[in-house]
Amino acid sequence: MSEREHILGLTPEELKERVLALGMPAFRGKQVLEWIFEKRASSFEEMTNLSKGDRIQLAERFVIFTSTVKRDLTSADGVRKLLLEWPAKGGETSGGLTECVLIPCDDDQCDDFGNTAVTHRRTACLSTQVGCPVGCAFCASGMEGLKENLTTGQVVEQALRLTHTLPKEGPGHRITNVVFMGMGEPLANFAVTVAAVKVLMAPWAFHISGRKITVSTVGLPPQMKKLAEAGVPVTLALSIHAPNDALRRKIIPWSEKISLSQIAEAALYYFEKTGRELTLEYIMLDGVNTLPEHARELAGFAKKLRANVNLIYYNEVPELAFKRPAGQTVFGFQTILRNAGVNVHVRKSRGREIAAACGQLARQEGKVELTVTAGG
Repeated sequence: MSEREHILGLTPEELKERVLALGMPAFRGKQVLEWIFEKRASSFEEMTNLSKGDRIQLAERFVIFTSTVKRDLTSADGVRKLLLEWPAKGGETSGGLTECVLIPCDDDQCDDFGNTAVTHRRTACLSTQVGCPVGCAFCASGMEGLKENLTTGQVVEQALRLTHTLPKEGPGHRITNVVFMGMGEPLANFAVTVAAVKVLMAPWAFHISGRKITVSTVGLPPQMKKLAEAGVPVTLALSIHAPNDALRRKIIPWSEKISLSQIAEAALYYFEKTGRELTLEYIMLDGVNTLPEHARELAGFAKKLRANVNLIYYNEVPELAFKRPAGQTVFGFQTILRNAGVNVHVRKSRGREIAAACGQLARQEGKVELTVTAGG
């Protein structure tokens, strides 16, 4: 039997073609999608309004979940993190590892990403790559570089895996918000990111408003402009992390070739095309980018773009020297921005005890596996 096709990577039209080729009626594809996304079936055998023969054929031809859940951790504040292993490729003995995170927010208790509080919000944080090509000096995701791009089906599978951790009905039963802020640079896997966003927005799948989906980028001007023209009304978040080129080049290697002025020009283009204000993500690295002059520079940049700012406490990575700043440092920084007329939020830290920062859990797992292998 040939390798089964990942059904989560197919559009409804493509699935319709596949089921027709198998001799099934055209509506069978719609039924299968309803079972997967509405009824949360994890196997074709569960699709009881399909004939036994059709279920057998579908199971032989397609697969729903391709990943293995290596670790499933929940923090004291309810954040849940899944570490997924994908099928090995070529001569590899094991597949790539990525993380996805579910962040609950009930009533007005929190506002993780600077958005208006929504009752029973469930935010999914998704990865787009195994590893990361950017290599930010403070981040665990890129410490071993980029290993591979994820497929559309693999990105969608992360959202579906997280959905399966939620109750099937009642408060908090579905994902309401999505942020592409997991492992990888989403715009470096552009076509897959856009295709995944369309599935997240689709009425037949997750039916999430584009306004509740955020795509984060370190700043790739050509791709930012392409996203503005892609017809997906998402929020664009810039991982800026430094208010000037000299400092940014020290902590984000890709900044050697991409200046803040180039990023600003593309950001303004995005705003003009979509009418959506941007968000600036700013990880606070104690003593590195947290000085008052940095706040004043950031205020000038944010006002030029009409952008909101999220200040993010750094989640420390043991192998790296960067430190988490004190609360008074962060709130002093916030005060300077607010006094300058910038809309700024301090993102609350969630899930620190389960290594919720990007790439931390995957790196821990990799170290464990290496240790086991070395021990024979």
